Formats: sequence, structure tokens, C-alpha cells
Amino acid sequence: MKFRVERDVLAEAVTWVARGLPARPPVPVLAGLLLVADDEGSLTLSAFDYEVSARITVPADVAESGQVLVLGRLLADISRNLPAKPIDVDADGTKVNVACGSSRFSLREMPVGDYPTLPSAPDGSGTIAGDLFTQAVAQVAVAADKGDTLPILTGVRMEIEGDRMTLLATDRYRLAMRELAWSPASPEASHVALVPARQLSDTAKALGASGSVQLALGHGSDGLIGFEAGQRRATTRLLDGEYPKVTSIFPTSVETEAVIETAALEEAVKRVALVAERNTPVLLRFTDGQVDIEAGTGDDAQASEAVEATLTGPEIQIAFNPQFLLDGLHAVGTGWSRLSFTQPSRPAVLSGQAEADGEADTSYRYVLMPVRFAQ
Repeated sequence: MKFRVERDVLAEAVTWVARGLPARPPVPVLAGLLLVADDEGSLTLSAFDYEVSARITVPADVAESGQVLVLGRLLADISRNLPAKPIDVDADGTKVNVACGSSRFSLREMPVGDYPTLPSAPDGSGTIAGDLFTQAVAQVAVAADKGDTLPILTGVRMEIEGDRMTLLATDRYRLAMRELAWSPASPEASHVALVPARQLSDTAKALGASGSVQLALGHGSDGLIGFEAGQRRATTRLLDGEYPKVTSIFPTSVETEAVIETAALEEAVKRVALVAERNTPVLLRFTDGQVDIEAGTGDDAQASEAVEATLTGPEIQIAFNPQFLLDGLHAVGTGWSRLSFTQPSRPAVLSGQAEADGEADTSYRYVLMPVRFAQ
């Protein structure tokens, strides 16, 4: 195999494919990245660890077709640090030689015959705008469980009915749900999938710069979801199990609502939370015209700050895990935030709105469980 490729083209392609390679692969060959050069002038780079696959095709000047397997992370590091000149790659059966300018590298060939066959994605189910998909996934994935006590909660539940998509995630302490429109291949499209949150986030970020992303959620597709944007293709194995029916957490009534400038509240909570020891909450006292934010008790360090707020309904004080509150404020993505309450001991709902006196945008809702604040 022998080909020449532009440095930026190879560096970007290798970095994208290698991003999902396991740091500690159960089998050494899974640390490899497969390069396939064909006579039509294209180079395809692939990676697969039995859970996630990634594949990209880029143009190359191919002198001799063939395929090789090399350590993916090493090739990514090398290609990113080479000078801005064309890269020549050739394989002689035992070594893969990489030359760029006066730089020379010789990499060990890994056994291609031991490498698993990449999975085929199911048929395309529809498309969605790349920037919208990236934003929606980020808004929801923040609430997915980061531990492994309940593996099913580490996923994002994706439900599709016609041209509506609903993303949902919870770690039992907060819940995030985003509803959005997409373009299904069939108006009768109906799918439910539980996608690992970390892999979904990584893929959405990597593909979001594209104009549109094609999703593939075919029935009987060996438990996979596929993503495609331009020459980039990826698959992720779905989680098994029945996701709990958590939408009942959403309050059915509202007693008090407060509208606050998102950035002002976010910055104030960050400052006050500096004195909040691990797993201790911040207290929010909502009164007419403002919210007072407090943290720290007893002889420990204490902090407080006030932020303007428009209150509708009775005054209320409620305490939250500060990081969970900050995650929601960061995810809401609008200039103003609306907090809706029933009681200090009941879940609160955070949503966004474009203007201080505008209507709430309920396409994204972030539910926070309150915590006890020791006086």
C-alpha cells in the first residue's frame, strides 16, 4: 500500500476516527485503526471496539491500493504534529512508514486478519439539522447517570413518533427532556432506542458541524443506531432494558414561578457555591423582585448574593445541589430562565425563554429534586 495525502486532511480524519478508541482495550488489536486505500483515489479510515464504530473517507493520491492496521492514538498524535506538508505513507508488510518533509516515522503493522468486521448501520430513518441535534443531545445528556450502579440510567432515551423526536435522561436527582422536530424517511416512523449518553454526546459533537445528520434506527438492526454526515459514519450499540417511566416526575401544577436572567443567576450560583462543601446545597430564597442565594452554615465559610427576579405567586425558599443547578442553567441556552415550583420539598422545573416578559419555551425542561438545607 502506498499513498499521499494532505497533512490537514489526514490529521482531521485520524483524530475523528481515533477519538473513540479504548484507552485500555480488552484485546490489543482493538487499539488499531484500519486504513484502506483504493485505486479510485480514496482513503477510508475505520475504528471499532465492538461497542462503537467510526469510519471516514477522504481523498488521497493512491499509488498502490491495500490495507494496514496501526495503533490509532499513536497515528493521531503523529499526524497532528507533522509539518504542514503532504504526507507519504507506504507499507512493506511489517512496517508502516510515514514521511512528511524531513520527518520520518516507522510504525509496526498490526495483524489485519485479527481485526473485527465493522458493523453495517441499519437503513436511514431520517435526518436532522446538525447544530440542532448537537444542542439537543448536550441539553439532555447532562442529566444522564455518570456511574454504573444502574447502567440503564447512563443512556439517553430517544423516542421518535412521525416528525417528533423526544430525548430524555435522568440520574434520579434531575431529569432533562427535549422535544424537537426532525425529517423522517417515513411519516409513520416510530422508534424507541436507549443510546449510551457518553457515546451519543461524542458523536453529536463530532458531526454537529455538518449541515445535517442522518440517523439510522432500523428494526432488527442488531441493537445498533447509526449516524452519518458527509463522509463520516458511526454506529453505537444500544443499551438493553426498559427505561423507567420517569415523566410522572413532572409537576402537574405550579404555585410559584420566577423569571431570572440566566447568566446573572449562573454567575451568582458559581460564586456562592465556592463555600459549599462537597454535597452541600445552595439555598434560594425567592421574594418579590429578587432571589437571595446562600451557602455555608455554622462556623464554616458562608456566602450570599442577590439577583433580580420577577416572581409570580407566593414567596418560596428551596435548596439545590449547586452543580446540578448550574448544569441546567448552562444547558437551557436562552437569555432568561423560568423556574417553576409547587412546594419546597417537591421537584422544580427549569425552562428557558428569549425575553424577560416572554413565554416559556417548554421544548426543553430540566427537573431538579430539592435537597435539605441545614440551618
